[in-house]
Amino acid sequence: MSEVTRKHKEKAPTKLGFAVIVCSTSRYQKLIAEEKIEDKSGDLIAQLLKQHGHTVIFRKVIPDDKVLIKKNLKEALKLQNVEVAILCGGTGISSTDVTIETVKPLLDKELHGFGEIFRWLSYQAIGSAAVMTRAVAGVVEGKAVLCIPGSPHAVRLCLEKLILPEVGHIVFHARER
Repeated sequence: MSEVTRKHKEKAPTKLGFAVIVCSTSRYQKLIAEEKIEDKSGDLIAQLLKQHGHTVIFRKVIPDDKVLIKKNLKEALKLQNVEVAILCGGTGISSTDVTIETVKPLLDKELHGFGEIFRWLSYQAIGSAAVMTRAVAGVVEGKAVLCIPGSPHAVRLCLEKLILPEVGHIVFHARER
C-alpha cells in the first residue's frame, strides 16, 4: 500500500450508515403476499456490516423494476445518515436483470475497477462462469453506490475482499469538494 493510500485510509470514516436494497422479484412477490421470505444475501450483508461496526439504516426487498430501483435508491440516498447504498441482485444477464442499467446512469462518477476486480476475484473462485458476473460501483452526490450479484457466495466475496476493506476510503474521497 502506498504512503498516500495509507494516509487517506487513516482519515477515512470507520463507522458508516448503509442502505441495503435487495432486488428480487420472487422475494418481493412473497413479501407482498405476506409469505415468509428467506433473504440470505440481505441478511449476510447486514451481518457483515454490523460485525465491522457499520449500521444498516435503510433495508428493503424490491422487485427487478427500473422505476422501483431508482425510486428506492434515491429515497435511501436522501437520508442524511446513509453514506453507502448496496444494491444486491438483478445484475445477471437475463432480460429481467436491470439493476446495473438503472443505476449506472445515476452515477456522477463510476469506479471501473470495482467490477473488474470483482470479476477477477470471481474467476479465481468459480472459473470461467465469472464472465457473466456484473457489478458496478460509483458515487452519487458524495455517497457510494455499489451494485453486486445476489448469490450469498458473491455477497461474501465482494464484501470481504472489496467493500469492507475500501468503503471508508471510497466515502472519504466521495465527500471531497
